[in-house]
Amino acid sequence: MRSSTRSAIALAVSTAAMIAMTAVSMAQQPPQRPGGPPQLAPIKPYTAVNITPPQAANDPSFEAFRKQLGEAARKKDRAALGKLVVAQGFFWETGDTDKADKKKAGIDNLEKAINLAAKEGFGWDTLNGAAEDPTLEPAPPTHKGAMCGPASPRFDEKQFEALMKATGTDGGDWGYPLSAGVEVRDGPQASGKVFDKLGMHLVRVMPDEQPAGAPPAAGGNQPAPTHPSIKVVLPSGKVGFVAMETISPLGMEQLCYIKEGATWKITGFIGGESQ
Repeated sequence: MRSSTRSAIALAVSTAAMIAMTAVSMAQQPPQRPGGPPQLAPIKPYTAVNITPPQAANDPSFEAFRKQLGEAARKKDRAALGKLVVAQGFFWETGDTDKADKKKAGIDNLEKAINLAAKEGFGWDTLNGAAEDPTLEPAPPTHKGAMCGPASPRFDEKQFEALMKATGTDGGDWGYPLSAGVEVRDGPQASGKVFDKLGMHLVRVMPDEQPAGAPPAAGGNQPAPTHPSIKVVLPSGKVGFVAMETISPLGMEQLCYIKEGATWKITGFIGGESQ
């Protein structure tokens, strides 16, 4: 999905570790309104919009490239990473702007785009997540021949626009399950009772009162969950919790690649700060 709807959805990072970090941001930061506290659309039933999940790229050379990328990311080896990035011509798309400095080497632009120098290691986590994701989709037409991942799910955009209008939400309030049958529990703890399962459709994600997966306050009786979870609204209007790694946000940031002969290289990044 590449359209005005997709570009309006501003969320962050890639699969695996990146999905988890993005889901935290998506689930904990309700939209702000000028001059007032965060405002949430009311919780109510909605008509599910079915999705077709992205498929893995059928290219052994891309799989081999991802292994190289994963190894460089795990070792935080900038020199090895540099060999996997185009020397020149790197693009960094934020909205309608290419923020890449064409005078600088590709690795320098990538480093800035994903904040590779961050002490928290988010940049390396981004690369780790990209290495674990096998899906690809064509880059915007302005970057002919480039492929980007993670790929987006397919769904009816007109139905999604109607869904957002009916619920008073925007694209950042929605995600999708990575597989069918994701268990929905009545609390954030792993021991919570399963009362429903997600189908392959868009699902509304809600902010929680405390960070997902955080331990209870001192003196609390409930045990800490064994894995992070996020709050979701089912089409029925019921609220429940799912494991964070089972949900992917829409409009994730993407790493982009180019294949020259039998060799893949990182050639761009879509997302990041727009200012």
